[in-house]
Amino acid sequence: MLIYAVADIHGKPDRFASIRKQAEIHCPDVIVVAGDITSFSAPGPAIALLNAMPAPVLAVRGNTDLRRVEYLLKRCSNIIPLHLSRTIHDTTAFVGLSGTIPVPFRSRIRFMEKRLFKSIEKLIDERTVVVAHPPPFGYLDEVFGRFHAGSRRLYDLVVKCQPMLVLCGHIHEHGGVAAIGKTVVVNCNMAGKNAGALIEVDSSGPPRTTFL
Repeated sequence: MLIYAVADIHGKPDRFASIRKQAEIHCPDVIVVAGDITSFSAPGPAIALLNAMPAPVLAVRGNTDLRRVEYLLKRCSNIIPLHLSRTIHDTTAFVGLSGTIPVPFRSRIRFMEKRLFKSIEKLIDERTVVVAHPPPFGYLDEVFGRFHAGSRRLYDLVVKCQPMLVLCGHIHEHGGVAAIGKTVVVNCNMAGKNAGALIEVDSSGPPRTTFL
């Protein structure tokens, strides 16, 4: 399976155009959006552009996506919202967590997150792709070159469940790949000239990532 993963589009037309161009070139099986599809207001046009992509789209909300975005995603024919659900695409399972609350030098998915993370554990196994907006704490999450700003509970979830892959964004300074045990973490943000990441997934080994 070929996954095209992006995050932090922020409603920018040039980024949607870039996603479409890369999808037409590489023909991924699925496009995964790890949050910040829009930029707080007027989400309709951005969601319409995402729904028109030339491959199925799986998505979670980020901190710049209003709650209304979830409703709009559910109404789209080519988008599957992943929040707190497990979706199988071409034998690969995807599980998502929507939302991010940036607090000083760290991120939380929700203010009351303990029950949220407990409920999602049972959906995850060693061949699952987890999609969340912030990175796990301590991995691809440095701001100002000094402070870690990821999610501690996401890190704990990864350590406990060891999913195959975590797709995230949020921290624009740290696009890249890292590993937590057997889990590959990919920060696929579209800041600057970044165009996301292509990830090959098969049964022969760990996912292989190419940044665009």
